[in-house]
Amino acid sequence: MTDGIVAYEQDVSPEALEHLGEGHIAYVKQIRSEDVPDLFPQAPRIAPGLKLFALHAADGTPIMLTDSREAAVANAWSNELQAVSVH
Repeated sequence: MTDGIVAYEQDVSPEALEHLGEGHIAYVKQIRSEDVPDLFPQAPRIAPGLKLFALHAADGTPIMLTDSREAAVANAWSNELQAVSVH
């Protein structure tokens, strides 16, 4: 141990990594309205050029689409998910 930092290595299988955070973590990602049909095929047509925010489950499954980051985070909290941002 040096200066209170502990290094710990463990091999994590790709299968285990896929399920990391499942049911506990969601991520918020800024997207363009042009990307909506690919992520949310059921969504109505949206004008191009808009900045939107998508909330995704830890495994990448889209959960919701909104025009504010705050609304996406609030939705995560209301579903007892910890929201993290992805840039």
